[in-house]
Amino acid sequence: MTTSEPRSFGLIIVGDEILSGKRLDKHMPKVIELLAARGLSLSWAQYVGDEPARITAALRHAFESGDVVFSTGGIGATPDDHTRQCAAAALGLPLELHPQAEALIRERMQDTAREQGVPYEPDRADNVHRLNMGVFPQGARLILNPYNKIPGFSVADVHFVPGFPVMAWPMIEQVLDQQYAHLFAASTVREKSVIVFGAMEATLTPLMQAIEARFAGIKVFSLPSVDHPQYGRHIELGVKGDPERLDEAYTSLLQGLHSFDARLGPELVR
Repeated sequence: MTTSEPRSFGLIIVGDEILSGKRLDKHMPKVIELLAARGLSLSWAQYVGDEPARITAALRHAFESGDVVFSTGGIGATPDDHTRQCAAAALGLPLELHPQAEALIRERMQDTAREQGVPYEPDRADNVHRLNMGVFPQGARLILNPYNKIPGFSVADVHFVPGFPVMAWPMIEQVLDQQYAHLFAASTVREKSVIVFGAMEATLTPLMQAIEARFAGIKVFSLPSVDHPQYGRHIELGVKGDPERLDEAYTSLLQGLHSFDARLGPELVR
């Protein structure tokens, strides 16, 4: 694997069921995990209910951002599924039945009929309606679905998958491995930090700013805690980013901490 210019990754999670609490979101932790396994990270995430105007606005931002974005949910063919239509609206493109998607959906319907021991009736109203799941913005590319063959789709660097984790997660992995392998970091060790006792964030801020100014591609983070079960009141202070500059930046951070009246605890590597 080779490194390339950094790209930001985003996630849009669509569905009233998430915002109402009927279902807990499992996508964001899993996407973070899938990205981290490839030396990548999630830059932003957004939850959107089943409101076409809000979905369209979120997708318009995604297309304009230049980021790699995954959108989960709302690509079915029930009345509360709006993502396909909103993607077309955000792009200003017409919707059309994708020929390969049609073939895959028909194949799935034939499989289902065979499993149920009934004849496949392609012109039956419900089967004709199911073809709407293959209606995508003009020019969309397919994301194959290994679970039930009903595909997702991509336009530019925005990728649309179902809301069901059993389908969405392997489809996201497929997109990452097939389209973005050149972005994978050479090492998954991208973060180093130290537990700092007896210091205030405001006092440490000039050091943090100096490290970021000196080392391009490195971010300094500060995570204060007042009631940690192991460390009690402390600050986890660290650096993350470009693996090639990480060690040097971390060494400089430790050297800078020596000038403060603070006690250092364990060092953490992720």
